[in-house]
Amino acid sequence: MSEIRFSTGAGGKPLNVDGKKAQKYTLWIFVIIGLVILLFNSFAIINEGFIGVKYRFGKIVDDNMSAGLRFKIPFIEEIRPVETRNLVYQLDGDAYTRDNQTVNDLRIKVTYRYNTAYLSTLIRDIGIENVEGRFLVPYTQNISKNEIGQIRAEELVQERTVVRDRIRNNLQAALEPFGIDVTEVAIENIAFTSDFEAAIQNKVIAEQKALEAQNRTEERRHEAEQAVIAAQGRADSLLAEATAEAEAIALIQAQISQSPQYIEYLKIIQWDGILPQVIGDGVNPFVVLGANDNAPTVRNNQPSPTVNQE
Repeated sequence: MSEIRFSTGAGGKPLNVDGKKAQKYTLWIFVIIGLVILLFNSFAIINEGFIGVKYRFGKIVDDNMSAGLRFKIPFIEEIRPVETRNLVYQLDGDAYTRDNQTVNDLRIKVTYRYNTAYLSTLIRDIGIENVEGRFLVPYTQNISKNEIGQIRAEELVQERTVVRDRIRNNLQAALEPFGIDVTEVAIENIAFTSDFEAAIQNKVIAEQKALEAQNRTEERRHEAEQAVIAAQGRADSLLAEATAEAEAIALIQAQISQSPQYIEYLKIIQWDGILPQVIGDGVNPFVVLGANDNAPTVRNNQPSPTVNQE
């Protein structure tokens, strides 16, 4: 029987180990390691927001594996994840406006996602890894530069959202047949020469001042109109009062001419119930003294008796 001698470090005494047992232990170790490797290569985890595409010897055998733990044949099959959430493509470059102004450091971000109804075709016929270079890059460059080239530089600054919406709509129309849905487009950077930007700023300031002056003029005009309306209202009110008073006087005069007793009627309704102090126009008028006056009251027109004093 063969023996394997190992020298220990303690006392220099040899340690004899059975060779067959050592080979057996080594074999088991390799078997366990192989099983672990085999086990790890037999499953793949697909996260939420992704689908799995299974390849067998480079050929797609399943292109719609849902999220979770999925089995595959070790070393024969491969599962690649494909993201189905929103993705972002960023374009950096320059462009030219209709009035030949250079847009420096233009940055456009396109947010898109794959249409699940066309995803199988994209995966098999195009390849997900080729979508950006084949579709997003050329279409975004052409459409964005074309839209910016149709507008003046000043309008691009003032109407950025309009240009952004046009780019998004045109991109969506161009990429939708390929199964790519454009959800949002953002123009994050627009830069011109310093002289042109200063000219735009000065013009905007001048327009704001002109608008303020126009607003003040309009406010004064409105106030003047309100004053005219108020004056006209007062004039109409006075005219209405004068017209009513004239009509009333005319009615009274007509009534007096037709019935003289109307004057006596007016006297009666306007009398306050207090008798006058003197009534009549004779030599000895009718005189009424106050209630607290001790002097005699003359009741008729007869002369008072004469009193002789010696």
